[in-house]
Amino acid sequence: MVLKSTVSYLLLTFWLCLLSGAAVAQPAPPAVGVVRAERQQITQSDEFIGRIQSVNRVALVARVTAFLEKRLFVEGSEVSTGDLLYQLEQPPFQALVAAAKASVDQFEAQHRNALLTLQRAQALIPGPAGLQASVDTATADERALAAQIVGAQAQLQTAEINLGYTEIRAPTDGKITSTAVTEGNVVSPTTGTLATIVSQDPMYVLFPISLRAGLDLRDRYAKIGGFSAVVIKLRLPDGRIYAPDGKLDYVAPTVAENTDTITLRGVVPNPVLPNLKPGDPGSRELADGEFVTVLLQGVQPISVLGIPRAAVLSDQQGDYVYVVDAQNKAQIRRIQLGQSTPSTAIITTGLTEGELVISEGLQRVRPGEAVLPGPATPPPTVSPTSSGGAVSAAPSEPAKPPASPPGAKQ
Repeated sequence: MVLKSTVSYLLLTFWLCLLSGAAVAQPAPPAVGVVRAERQQITQSDEFIGRIQSVNRVALVARVTAFLEKRLFVEGSEVSTGDLLYQLEQPPFQALVAAAKASVDQFEAQHRNALLTLQRAQALIPGPAGLQASVDTATADERALAAQIVGAQAQLQTAEINLGYTEIRAPTDGKITSTAVTEGNVVSPTTGTLATIVSQDPMYVLFPISLRAGLDLRDRYAKIGGFSAVVIKLRLPDGRIYAPDGKLDYVAPTVAENTDTITLRGVVPNPVLPNLKPGDPGSRELADGEFVTVLLQGVQPISVLGIPRAAVLSDQQGDYVYVVDAQNKAQIRRIQLGQSTPSTAIITTGLTEGELVISEGLQRVRPGEAVLPGPATPPPTVSPTSSGGAVSAAPSEPAKPPASPPGAKQ
């Protein structure tokens, strides 16, 4: 009996010690990293998929039927306005010009003789030998020959035009494609395109946007300058940002019925790259038909309330964050997001400037429970040109760590 009582007493003492120790050693509040919701300058940006298009595109075709004697350009090179590209057979057209000139000379000689005959008939009218019938006949002959001269001159002009068509020259500056017809073949207006010239600088970029996005852009920029309030930046297929900026110059007046989109167009410079010559392979960055990502950015930055993107959580009710109140307790705050990047969340409603938002240690936070706040780790600096987000932060001073709330331990 004594042994049994002793064991019971020892077990009871052991459990009492465990319970008293648990009551004394309360768990410490979880440590979390916080940032202060502050206003920052950002550049609004929207991304669309676009295609590069040449400003001028000219298909070269033959205007007359003749043998193709010479091709006078290097395929794939850049040509200038007026450069001779194709030489067609000329002798037949030169002969037609000569024959037309001879007809003009012949009718002019006959017209001079008819004019003298008319003058003599008119001089005889006052005398007894003068006849009005002779005057009328001479007048008709003179006018008929004058009309024949005009017709012959028209034929001469047509022959000269056709002779000029035997030289096919570049109507615009640009890069020329390969030839579709080689020397020795007969070409005619029905042959089709001999080659195509596409202009190189500047270039168009065309990109469709949804009608809703178009209305948003209109409302955003209409009061601050419209087209002049935005610039176009391009992200190339390899991810690089194209250096020269472009500008909007056209909005389609109709909406595509099958996609409910409107087409916008921008003009972008396409200069020759350093150390290269026009016409060299890859001498210009943009090519006709190339797909690019269009970044439509505001010229002037705007002030918005921003927090780290990592601080934003989501559930079935929407987006929310944890804020630290005056008692160092975590509270859920429902928010609405604006345009954001992978690193920065822009808050439109739900937060006020200066509030402390938990951005690190979120997995240890419970609503209404105490936390131990401290400055969050500063995020790495991301260049706006390399970021794939919709807004870009303007350069600013390094962020200062948030002041610890009353009662917080350092």
